[in-house]
Amino acid sequence: MRLTTLLDTVNQGGSGPWPVTESTTDDRQQFDQLVADFIPCRSNDPELWFAERTSQVEQAKALCRECPLIEGCLAGAIERAEPWGVWGGEVFVGGVVVATKRGRGRPRKDAAPAA
Repeated sequence: MRLTTLLDTVNQGGSGPWPVTESTTDDRQQFDQLVADFIPCRSNDPELWFAERTSQVEQAKALCRECPLIEGCLAGAIERAEPWGVWGGEVFVGGVVVATKRGRGRPRKDAAPAA
């Protein structure tokens, strides 16, 4: 079975929580078992995709590049305007893709003084 076909049959619910019913719980467990080895975000620490440190964010992006679902993940994240994290190998901040994530406490990129 192709992974995209499997994903079409399982309700992942975007970035929100899964609706909890007996059948979706069974579907989720079956999905996780079948694809855990193929999808890096299912087989690594989930916090890596929402890390603050640049090195960890770059590690998550590198893992995403190996994922067979990268295009669908990115398209879904853009459609949902994910507020932050690494989705489809790209970094989202404030619902938009940014080239690189800036660390906390860094000065603003523009020269405009803060009001």
